[in-house]
Amino acid sequence: MNYCIRVLLLMIGAGIPVAHAQQSRGGLDATQLKGQQVFAQSCGVCHLPPTLGAKTYGPPLNKASAAGNDEALRIIIANGTERMPAFKYYLNASDVEAIIAYVRTVPAQVTTATSESRGETR
Repeated sequence: MNYCIRVLLLMIGAGIPVAHAQQSRGGLDATQLKGQQVFAQSCGVCHLPPTLGAKTYGPPLNKASAAGNDEALRIIIANGTERMPAFKYYLNASDVEAIIAYVRTVPAQVTTATSESRGETR
């Protein structure tokens, strides 16, 4: 009986890391996971939520970005904007596709109006 309990506990303990790894992936496929990594490395400095009171330079990106238009995101990533550098010489096509696949998994957040979005100046 004692042996059965030990074996059962060992099996349960061995399964915990596997279950945790599956949950931490958040249901992302391989392309989306690659996109998450490339996004964090290349886009995160401007588009991830700030820490320690630092401001972000760009808006947070989510599945509603560019009105859900993947081609618009490709063009923006490749050519940049007035406030964003172009990445056409830095990221290859598979990196861009992976970023878009990942961004389309990020839920849109409801944001509150800031003084900048209301047109107030300091």
